[in-house]
Amino acid sequence: MDYRQLIQNMTPEVYRSLKRSVELGKWPDGRALTREQRQEAMQAIIAWGELHLPEHERVGYIDKGHKEGDSCDAPAETPLKWQ
Repeated sequence: MDYRQLIQNMTPEVYRSLKRSVELGKWPDGRALTREQRQEAMQAIIAWGELHLPEHERVGYIDKGHKEGDSCDAPAETPLKWQ
């Protein structure tokens, strides 16, 4: 089985377990992830997400949104009105 097949056949449960392990820095049994294990797990998480998740749910997604008419157009300062 090659890497792509492995990623395609990975279950959502395995994906969540890998993601949680990377977040915590340890496996579910409590053993610490090595630097190499963390890198490999992160690559698998990203690859699985590319195949199975919508763009906005993927690891590292940044919503650029629309600038026009958004809070980006609001003035930086709002003057105070004293009564």
